[in-house]
Parts: sequence; C-alpha cells; structure tokens
Amino acid sequence: MVEVRLLHTAHCDAELLDSARALLLDAFDGDFADADWEHCLGGLHAFAHADGTLVGHGALVQRRLLHAGRALRTGYVEGVAVRAEFRRRGVAGAVMAELERVVGAAYELGALAASEDGLPFYTARGWLPWRGPTHALTPHGTERTAEEDGAVLVLPGPAPLSLDAPLTCDWRDGDLW
Repeated sequence: MVEVRLLHTAHCDAELLDSARALLLDAFDGDFADADWEHCLGGLHAFAHADGTLVGHGALVQRRLLHAGRALRTGYVEGVAVRAEFRRRGVAGAVMAELERVVGAAYELGALAASEDGLPFYTARGWLPWRGPTHALTPHGTERTAEEDGAVLVLPGPAPLSLDAPLTCDWRDGDLW
C-alpha cells in the first residue's frame, strides 16, 4: 500500500529531501542537475511511501506564465519520479492526483514540461499539449524556446486559454521549462 503525503519544502527535514533527490537522480539515470533539484524546492512535495520507504516524488512550485497579455499564477510540476521496482503500479498517478488537486484549488492553470516517455502518461490524465510557440523571459529579453514546443503541457483552470497562442515562462537557472 502506498501513502502519499503533501509537505511544503519548509516542513521537510534534510533526510527526506536527500532521499527525494537520490530517488530523482536514480530515476533519471543521473541526468538530474543541481538546477533541476533547485526547481523542485520552495513549494509542495508529494511524497509516496510504501512500508516506510520513499518510492515516488513530485513537486509543485508557483511560476508565472505569460499568455494573452496576462501573467497567470501557475502551479508548475517538477521532479516526478518513481523507483524502478514500483513503476506501473499507480504510484505516479497517486502523486499526480495530489498535485492536480492543489492546482485546481489554488492556481489559474497547471503546467509542466514532459519527456517524450512521459507525454502519454500526462495526456491520459487530461493535460493538454501547448500547440503555440513557447518563449522565456530572460535577462536579454524574451527569447524563443522552440526546442520545448510540443513538450509543454497545461492543465486548464479558470484562466481562458488559447492553446495555439504564444506562451512565455519566467526566468530561472537551468532548463527554462
């Protein structure tokens, strides 16, 4: 039986955060940089435990996405991963259900950048691919992020959206989306 708990980063002890980071490093075969971990911090974490062992993780942080002349309060999903031996058992779905509940209650929309392998999982949950061009606000102005086109997904909320229009994310170190 898997239990999922939501905790803000401020309420997590170092051991729990270290365990989550190790899980992410393992799940992404070491392709999880310091900046990727930094993107998971400062918001909510969904921790999935089975028999006292951390088996899944996802984070939800607030970002601002610019769309149709508005800065939308966005619940941005980061660091979703499940230990290999627990995959295909509903752990990621349970983690996402908790994060999606918060998105629906507290944000104008949800967003994430999915890997090619993750796209079917998220779209099956109702996340929609952003069809329009993507951009990022950078220290040098607005820059096109064409490499992210097709990978950015949104979970619509109360904000009116045109999925074919431009979408711009706020600046951060590392991967912008």
